[in-house]
Amino acid sequence: MTLTPNFYQDRLCLNVLAGSKQNAADIWQAAEGHVLVGVLSKNYASSEAAIADMRDYAARIDNALSVGLGAGDPNQSAMVSEIAAALQPQHVNQVFTGVATTRARLGQPLTVVNGLVSPTGTPGRVKISTGPRSSKGVDAIVPIASAIALLQDMGGSSLKYFPMGGLSAVAEYRAVAEACARYDFWLEPTGGIDLGNFADIVRIALEAGVSKVIPHVYSAIIDSASGETRVDDVRQLLATCKSLL
Repeated sequence: MTLTPNFYQDRLCLNVLAGSKQNAADIWQAAEGHVLVGVLSKNYASSEAAIADMRDYAARIDNALSVGLGAGDPNQSAMVSEIAAALQPQHVNQVFTGVATTRARLGQPLTVVNGLVSPTGTPGRVKISTGPRSSKGVDAIVPIASAIALLQDMGGSSLKYFPMGGLSAVAEYRAVAEACARYDFWLEPTGGIDLGNFADIVRIALEAGVSKVIPHVYSAIIDSASGETRVDDVRQLLATCKSLL
C-alpha cells in the first residue's frame, strides 16, 4: 500500500470522515480514490484499540487513511503520533507542536503530516499555540511565513487552517493561500466547508498557486440519522474538483 495520497491532477485530494468501514469503502470508490478518509482517534478508548480498528479501515481503502484528532483536540496529539507510527497511513492530522514527534515516529518523509494553525482576525498572521499546553496559555501569534518555516523545520507537509468558518474570514484565508504558494507548502482548509462554498474555497487556493490542496469537508455532508458521510455528496465534491482543474 502506498504512503502517498492520490491527488486528482496532482493538485487536489478530498478529506472526509467515515461513519463506518463500509462507509469508508463507499467514499473511496465514489471519490475514485482521490480522497483521504478520516477516522478520529478521539473515538477510541486506547491507542491499541484505535490501531487494531484503523488497520482494517486502511486495508479497505488502499491505505487512504487520515488519522484524526477530533475537532483539533490537542489532548489527542500523543495518541495520534502513536497510531501513525504503528499504521503508516497516508495522512496524519496534528496540532502545531505535535508535528516533529509524528514525523520522527513515522520514520519516513512520505506520509502527509499537517500542522494546525488558527485564524487570528488579522490577515497575514496565524496562531500556532494549538498544542496541549500552549493552547491554554497566551496566544502565540506569528506571521504565516514564520509558521510555514517552523512546520518545514519539523518535517510537516502542510498547513491545516482551522477553524476557518467557511468564507467568513476570506481575507485571512487568501493571505494563507498566497503564503503557502510562495513558500511551496501544501494547504488544508478546514472548518465550515460545505457543498455551497467548496468551489470558492478551493478556487482561491488554486488561483493563489498552492501546489497541493486537501480541503476537509466534514459535518456538512454527514447524514445526521446514520452518522455516515453521504456518498452522493462525495461524488459531487469530486465533480467540482474536476471542474476546477
